[in-house]
Amino acid sequence: MRVKPAKRKARKHRLTYREAGVNLEASDQAVDLIGPLVRRTCGPRVLPSHGAFAGLFRLDYDERLFQRNYRDPVLVACTDGVGSKVLLAIRTRRYDTVGIDLVAMSVNDLLCCGAEPLFFLDYIAVGRLKPDVVAQIVSGVAAGCEQAGCALLGGETAELPDLYRKRHFDLAGFAVGVVERPRMISRDKVRPGDYLVGLLSNGLHSNGYALARKLLLHDVKLPLFEPLRALGEPLADALLRPTRIYARPVLNVLRHYRQRLMVTGLAHITGGGLPGNVPRMFPDDCDAVLRRGSWPIPPIFGLLERHGVAEEEMYRVFNMGIGYVLAVRPMSVSAVVRRLERAGEQAFVIGRIRRGRGRLEIA
Repeated sequence: MRVKPAKRKARKHRLTYREAGVNLEASDQAVDLIGPLVRRTCGPRVLPSHGAFAGLFRLDYDERLFQRNYRDPVLVACTDGVGSKVLLAIRTRRYDTVGIDLVAMSVNDLLCCGAEPLFFLDYIAVGRLKPDVVAQIVSGVAAGCEQAGCALLGGETAELPDLYRKRHFDLAGFAVGVVERPRMISRDKVRPGDYLVGLLSNGLHSNGYALARKLLLHDVKLPLFEPLRALGEPLADALLRPTRIYARPVLNVLRHYRQRLMVTGLAHITGGGLPGNVPRMFPDDCDAVLRRGSWPIPPIFGLLERHGVAEEEMYRVFNMGIGYVLAVRPMSVSAVVRRLERAGEQAFVIGRIRRGRGRLEIA
């Protein structure tokens, strides 16, 4: 009787994470590229934590040279993204400015409480991880943190091939700041007679891009890279110009008037434009009246209006050239404007607070 030899089972192929679309080696390479960018934002309050699961930041510290302790600190936190502006970064392959936008959207918000930005964290989700692209994005985040005077304390990069196309990505940012409780800015401190000082934006910042992209790139089909007479520059440059970060000049003013409350309200002009954001800075028994023509409007807004966006919609969607608004006591408005201008801002008295019902009028 002959015994047939047992058939050897074919060895099954063992699937790897890389074959599923996630490249761990690329992730390690990205971390190596990001490290120096993160470290340049770290001051003496950041504790060494290389390889740890979380970043460490001291709120108080006792070194004689750097002493800066708080009596009644309140932590302020914000989170935001950049929205569909990232699609322009992808289309133009310019990745170093949207990181600045990411920082600006959060630190400008927490500044509205009078808070000093302390640290920032980012989350980057990509379809396919390319270390050089991630490094360019994080270089913008680090630049934004340096402008805001805060530390880039950590972050996360996720490779998600089943959620995003190969070149696509999305961003989220998280900022934490601190303010002494007696120095907090709140809407109940604004009163009739206060002046409104506007700080110029440099364009769309990070809002209204769904409308701007549809109109200019899909409907009108304007070229991205050729200089446009109406703008004096290529459309790509105008659309990708990063959001201004107002932390240092505004904090400089707030610290100068530490003993007296001269700045009573602050508003970051983001989604919803002036009508949607200025009323958030004053109580319901007040109105704000803005003087039309009291500040210059960047050319990108005129381009949008000429190609079909109604004026009312322009003000409802875009910042229309004002990125930040301060409510200031009448006796100090001239001094505040001068101090802001010395800090490099273009500041204009754009309106005033009066008694009313919580509305904004642009006259």
